[in-house]
Amino acid sequence: MTAKIGSKHVAQHRGKKEREEIHKMNVAREVLKLAAARAKYRNQQKGQRPQAAA
Repeated sequence: MTAKIGSKHVAQHRGKKEREEIHKMNVAREVLKLAAARAKYRNQQKGQRPQAAA
């Protein structure tokens, strides 16, 4: 939950531009996480566990 200011949540006090920036940051963060996960398992066969690093 977000913090409250009076009877409203902080998110309700954010401007449209700030909300758009937060949304873009969240999308970019998810893209980075997805790319890292794909790189980790890129050369693995399906159903196989990753081999231990030598």
